[in-house]
Amino acid sequence: MEQYSTRQNKISRLIQREMAEILLKVNKERFPGKLLSVTGVRITKDLSIARIHLSIFPSEFANEILEEIKLSGKQLRGELGRKTGKSLRVIPDLEFYIDDSLDYIDNIDSLLKK
Repeated sequence: MEQYSTRQNKISRLIQREMAEILLKVNKERFPGKLLSVTGVRITKDLSIARIHLSIFPSEFANEILEEIKLSGKQLRGELGRKTGKSLRVIPDLEFYIDDSLDYIDNIDSLLKK
């Protein structure tokens, strides 16, 4: 596992907090009845790419919601820029991924119960 600098950690936390707020609004407008949360943000050493991990519930809608979010990535990046403009000089490109750790845990639980 790679070691993160203090700067990377601060920026990751900032992006995670702000993206959670942004996606909360998007979720209410576009995906009512679905639960969407930012579980983690990893940022590259050069601070140019932020990899945002999302947990989507119910998980059967995860792929279609992820695709819609990826399609609106430029607008989300613009909104992130407006919210963090004072803190970040350069807004990183955003990449979105599904965090399926909850599904993995459920699967392990169901296997253990058998």
